[in-house]
Amino acid sequence: MAQADKKQIEQALEQVIYPGSDKSIVALGMVSEIFLSDSKAYFSLTVPADRAKELEPLRLAAEKATLGVPGVKAAVVALTANSRPSNASHTPAPKAPPAAPRPAPQQQAKAGVPGIGSIIAVASGKGGVGKSTTAVNLALGLQALGLRVGVLDADIYGPSVPRLLGISGRPKQGEGRTIMPMENYGLKVMSMGFLVDEEAAMIWRGPMVQSALMQMLREVVWGDLDVLVLDMPPGTGDVQLTIAQQVPLAGAVIVSTPQDLALIDARKGITMFRKVEVPLLGVIENMSYFIAPDTGKRYDIFGHGGAQAEAERIGVPFLGAVPLTMSIRETSDAGTPIVVSEPDGPQAQSYREIAQKVWTEIGRGTARTAPKIIFE
Repeated sequence: MAQADKKQIEQALEQVIYPGSDKSIVALGMVSEIFLSDSKAYFSLTVPADRAKELEPLRLAAEKATLGVPGVKAAVVALTANSRPSNASHTPAPKAPPAAPRPAPQQQAKAGVPGIGSIIAVASGKGGVGKSTTAVNLALGLQALGLRVGVLDADIYGPSVPRLLGISGRPKQGEGRTIMPMENYGLKVMSMGFLVDEEAAMIWRGPMVQSALMQMLREVVWGDLDVLVLDMPPGTGDVQLTIAQQVPLAGAVIVSTPQDLALIDARKGITMFRKVEVPLLGVIENMSYFIAPDTGKRYDIFGHGGAQAEAERIGVPFLGAVPLTMSIRETSDAGTPIVVSEPDGPQAQSYREIAQKVWTEIGRGTARTAPKIIFE
């Protein structure tokens, strides 16, 4: 099959005319940078905020035009809206007719995902604390309680869940625009890592990341799940705010190592979730200590107890401590998480106990109304 290039796609998009004008979406400067990976095209269209919903046919037309380019096997086209009028590079975008006066905006509860009972975010203030490993083993621990569990790898730039769960290949397309999740160890899984090559660099701006994340959440056929675990990227950026804005989270789990540097960043994550009114289910201290396999001597490599002390200080549950062990590292690298590869071991038991506490905290919060947030 011929290789597509950005110029061919731009030429195809020049045939897509903005409604109510005689100019194309390219001429009006509405098309973001086009990203090509594995014969898939990704880009977004910037449209007036008050017309975003009615311009869905325009998005579909852009998608159809892109798919008509030789060498393009799939297209992900997102509508992004600016609250302020955007300046096109050549000609201003056509103005929408004045809207009728409307009453003051009412806060609306965020829409859930059909079939999913509870959605939890596993987050950290910084990378390198074992958050993804924790998220995967937590999901398997919840499954060990008899729950139906899925995992969404929300780290668009650095997806690691496919490797941690030993899943490769591409997901199949369902009816319409839907995607079938991948599966292993009884978990339903979706990740950007399934859609691009493992070594591909995702050079995307915020709006495209947000759009891709919402597609993976809402256009995947998850079926009936008791819990969906979101493995968040580290930090407090676009993805975290998008999820806080658009997803009714049952709560967030914060993962940190014991040392002060990690705790400083963990506090930032805790503060962010509190500001957007997402319940904190608790804190996990990962890499809490190390037991030398030859001598049995314990070493507190990163210190010990810092995350527990922080949880007590801010008044959130301390969910448990997970040791730093060779077996957790080896099973993670091999795609055989320790909860399934060594289910009777002490590390697996730690994760199952943490999962039980998380599920208990979710149960305590079932009467809470989903956060009602408006971002200006």
